[in-house]
Amino acid sequence: MVSAVAALGGLLFGFDTAIISGAIPFITPYFKLDEYLLGWAVSCILIGCAVGALAAGSSADRWGRKKVLLICAFLFALSGLGAGLSHHLVSFIFFRLVGGLGVGAAAVVSPMYISEMAPASWRGRLVSCYQGAIVVGILVAYFSNYYFSNFGVDGWRWMFASQAAPSLLFAALLLLVPETPRWLIRQGRSREAQRVLQKASGDLHVEKELKEIERSFSPSTGHTSSDSGLFQKAYRPVLLLGIVLAVIQQVTGINSILYYAPVIFQQTGINGASSMLQTIGIGVVNVGATFIAIAYVDKLGRKKLLLAGCCLMGLSLVVIGICFHAHYFAHYLVLIFMLLYVGAFGCTLGTVTWVYLSEIFPNRIRAKALSVATLALWLADFAVTCTFPILTKHLGTAYTLCCYAALCALAFVYLLFKIRETKGRSLEEIETLFMS
Repeated sequence: MVSAVAALGGLLFGFDTAIISGAIPFITPYFKLDEYLLGWAVSCILIGCAVGALAAGSSADRWGRKKVLLICAFLFALSGLGAGLSHHLVSFIFFRLVGGLGVGAAAVVSPMYISEMAPASWRGRLVSCYQGAIVVGILVAYFSNYYFSNFGVDGWRWMFASQAAPSLLFAALLLLVPETPRWLIRQGRSREAQRVLQKASGDLHVEKELKEIERSFSPSTGHTSSDSGLFQKAYRPVLLLGIVLAVIQQVTGINSILYYAPVIFQQTGINGASSMLQTIGIGVVNVGATFIAIAYVDKLGRKKLLLAGCCLMGLSLVVIGICFHAHYFAHYLVLIFMLLYVGAFGCTLGTVTWVYLSEIFPNRIRAKALSVATLALWLADFAVTCTFPILTKHLGTAYTLCCYAALCALAFVYLLFKIRETKGRSLEEIETLFMS
């Protein structure tokens, strides 16, 4: 129950970032956007995401995971209403940035909350539910775009404003869930932590787990608890691994496909309504693929899924690139391989990245390290999203997609040699795996 509530932050994450895809045809003439301003209008939220991610780690350590998620819910609601009521590009950008603060912070704190609550045998599946909520949010945004696109020239305002309702629901449900046991122990509140552990996993091995968590915060572990401890030599390898994995998730091109899908489909010669419907198809496949990952992430493990994803995504991008290069758009070939690409991402990099990032960092630095890794993710997302309209204009869609395919190949080689399997291990066991 508490994992599902925390995962709602992912639903708002997905909704807030994907709603722009349907608004592009409306805001482009309304705000008189060229390809540079369009790239900025679409990607500016990611600057807010980066700032939110950077602030989330220290805030979650200071105030607790639950309170930070409540702040995120407020920011989501404010962003949707503000963007929907904007009459000038400056105010539109401002409220997109506000939404980004909420998305960036939730991207750090929601999976961290679930990871710190879940028993080891269920952690992969429960953290994967966060990614499941993200793709459901993206799909809901696509349906919302399709529905409100029939409202005329002001339909885009309703697209943004509609996110206020789920934001308020998220805030209400957060009042019903507890704080995580690991944060409570960090604050010296061991009795409260014990009660939460007993409710989350029963009485079995609670005393042992409690002692392991307390030991991970003990000075006898040999690492300081100061903020500077994040960059100690002992932590650098796992911090670098987290940063690179976060960047890989984005530079393989997923958000260029998700944000600009209607524009890409229109280049194949179909009309606006059909492109919206095909975009909904992408959202449906993304949801289905994510639930495949939820079913298998604790069975197959993290490494196999990540490597398989890089292969399938790279292959799909090459085929789509060839289709655009040859101007061959018959037999729905572009749609089929777009769906394969998104499906491969959904059940591998899309889901497993959040699982892996939420579990590899030691208890002492988890919040701040996850914050830094997520900051890198959003900066990579911004770079890819902002440059996509520019690259497609100057290089063409075919060569742009092939660049993403090349990055998939590089990612495969890196992950093959650097990733360690973590399935079935407690967070404290994983800590020793990476610190040894």
